[in-house]
Amino acid sequence: MKTLLLLLGATAFCLCVFVAADQQADKSSPEEEEVLQLKKGNFNRALRKYKQLLVHFYAPLSGDGHRITVAFEGAAAELQGSEVKLAVVDVAKEKDLAKELNVTGLAAIKLYLSGDKYNPETCPVPQSSASILTWLKRRAGSAADLIADLSQSEASEELTVVGFFQELNHEYIQMFYNAAVDLPDVNFAVTQNNEVITKYGLTHDVVLLLKKSKLIQAYKMTPQTSKEMLIVFITVYQMDPATEYTGQTATQILASPVLNHALLFVNKSSAAFKEIHSAFNGAAEAFRLKILFVWVNVDEPRNGRLMEYFRVRDFEAPLVRLVNLTDHVTYHLPSDTLDVQTITTFCRTYLEGEAKPKMQSEPMPEGWDKTPVKELVGMTLEKVGFNPNKTVFVLFYLPYSTKSHALFPLWEELAEALKAREDVVVARIDASANDINMSIQGGYPALCLFPALYAERVVVYTGTRKVKDLVKFLDKEMAKAKKDRVKEDEDRRKYIEAAKAEDAKKANKTKDEL
Repeated sequence: MKTLLLLLGATAFCLCVFVAADQQADKSSPEEEEVLQLKKGNFNRALRKYKQLLVHFYAPLSGDGHRITVAFEGAAAELQGSEVKLAVVDVAKEKDLAKELNVTGLAAIKLYLSGDKYNPETCPVPQSSASILTWLKRRAGSAADLIADLSQSEASEELTVVGFFQELNHEYIQMFYNAAVDLPDVNFAVTQNNEVITKYGLTHDVVLLLKKSKLIQAYKMTPQTSKEMLIVFITVYQMDPATEYTGQTATQILASPVLNHALLFVNKSSAAFKEIHSAFNGAAEAFRLKILFVWVNVDEPRNGRLMEYFRVRDFEAPLVRLVNLTDHVTYHLPSDTLDVQTITTFCRTYLEGEAKPKMQSEPMPEGWDKTPVKELVGMTLEKVGFNPNKTVFVLFYLPYSTKSHALFPLWEELAEALKAREDVVVARIDASANDINMSIQGGYPALCLFPALYAERVVVYTGTRKVKDLVKFLDKEMAKAKKDRVKEDEDRRKYIEAAKAEDAKKANKTKDEL
């Protein structure tokens, strides 16, 4: 009985400790802070407590992370006492929570309404705290909020998007307002002032881009106009014809809906800069909605990463490259003459599909095939990878990527585990220094298996990155390829026999004719 009482007492004590700890956790929870620090353990509680919860899912040390953090802190101070609460989640630490919420990307910002965990609204990446406040105000308001006096907007240094509509209940107004919600960093206004339309010599139902009373561009609204078309127009003409790549413009450039980019690598301090920039800028006007023109100062140390990606060295400038951000295939202007006509012709050739991609390869390193992990380059990748008698496992890496370097020991260990298997090759290739003429889904680093087949097949490995799992995957794909190889060999045998029969038939026919 005494033992039972002791056990009950101990249990009660433990329960008290747990309750006290839980209460202490509640007291020390960060929910009184201006910006909440959320984790998997307190996310649901915050979701229930706040009617509107705006969450920034960030990765430490990411390019946009610090700027957005500062913007959040500023907006949180302005929103004190409102029904909107701002919060952040470190996705590097809270991977399970990010996966549960289907959060992808390094700067995802989502607004959760009335406790709905799985249907948030996506907030555009803000440039400042004002962007956040503007977005919240616009999404909660109506088109009537944009009707304004244009005298101040017209004189502004910033771009102002002005909608001039004959009827304020027209569907054009709602479309215009929806675009305004998606572009919180841009000034929007609606007017019915006839003096404005007379001043710029235009007609009704038109969108004007103004800067310091100067008309930058006009867009005529039609029944076919969509919100997306309007956003493309605004974001393209918001930028200069040729925009310099800097820390301030990088996000705007990468977020542009125009995916074809013309890149001029040039030394800003060179004697020829002014003339080259003028030609590049002049060529840009004809391609505003088709190609985004960007120039990069090779004399700026902070542009080193971009130059490394495109494999451009400062002494090679000036040069022009074209790239599509969907497939990242690069094209090189095949001329040392950089005038308006040459650049224009190059861009037109590219858009018409007549330009040839620039293929690059590092030189073959000496003894590249003597090490456990073979060192491939562009000129040896296909020859080694598509060898019908070898199964080849290749690590596609980026030299400046910590994730890539983290895989090097694993790849050495895999090569050691497979060294006795003469029909298997373990290799790696620098994807930043060699053009890869194949689709590698999911980005780099990538682990790709080339089965021993005549057909050019590539299988991307997406499993756990451990040697035993890699070997298991390898064996499974080799067994599958072995079956396919039997059919290939039979098809090749039939093809060769048919070719021989056809040759014999032609030879007999020739004899008969003689």
